Amino acid sequence: MSNRWWTYQKERFPLAAHAPLILVFSYSALSYSSMLRGQHRLPTYIPALVAFITAVLVFLQLRIADEFKDFEDDSRYRRYRPVPRGLIRLHELGVVFAVAAVIQISLALLLHPPLVFLLLTVWVYLALMSKEFFIRDWLKARPIHYLWSHMFIMPLVDFYVTGCDWMVARVQAPPGIWWFLIISFFNGINLEFGRKIRAPTDEEVGVDTYTALWGRERAVQVWLAAQVCAAICAIKAASIIHFTAPATAVLITMFTLSCFTAAKFVRNPVSNNAKSIELFSGLWTLAMYLTLGLMPRI
Repeated sequence: MSNRWWTYQKERFPLAAHAPLILVFSYSALSYSSMLRGQHRLPTYIPALVAFITAVLVFLQLRIADEFKDFEDDSRYRRYRPVPRGLIRLHELGVVFAVAAVIQISLALLLHPPLVFLLLTVWVYLALMSKEFFIRDWLKARPIHYLWSHMFIMPLVDFYVTGCDWMVARVQAPPGIWWFLIISFFNGINLEFGRKIRAPTDEEVGVDTYTALWGRERAVQVWLAAQVCAAICAIKAASIIHFTAPATAVLITMFTLSCFTAAKFVRNPVSNNAKSIELFSGLWTLAMYLTLGLMPRI
């Protein structure tokens, strides 16, 4: 990888931060799906690898789509980013997007050709997102609608990943899998708020953060509310695999720590405390997926 692509990766899609979370997410989704089917073995490495690589590339494609969608605003307000400052060109990112798509479809065909239909669903929704569903101005004026409409990509990616288990096994999606998909929706909101809660000194002109839109108290309240919704769904999902008590204990512990992190930021809204919220958004998500997908196996 050339230095400029390495720099782009570090700034816009840091694999060191994203890969572990996506790995836990994808493997836990596969594992949970197989447990719903009554399978006692861990998922084998080929479906796990296909699910992981495909998920990583979907999130990379989301980042690239954002580069195209936000190019005008980035050129005006955020010229320090790699594309506006000329480090990487949009047409080069378009090539990367296309190569990623070829890899994704090749892996789907290799593992189980009908998976292509689930992959196409993800791509169609990603394409609609990149066009802001053709109602850009309306969505921009309504942050809540913008948020939930974009977060639906998370359950769709999750559905594809779980399909690497149940579809490959040639059975219908286990009914309980829907709780796991809803969890992904709320965890997506948790992560989105985590990265867009900022200290006053870190706010930027032209950058829509939830602290700028709603103030820090309301922003952290919604962040915590997303975790509560995810936790309720996770406890229901855990009950289906008879793992309610341990899951509840883990989630209560993590949520208590989230509350302390949020209170610390509200009292003292400095950069480090805002970054703690972003960090804890990831830790919360990791803990939840591990609790549902891997802990019950131990």
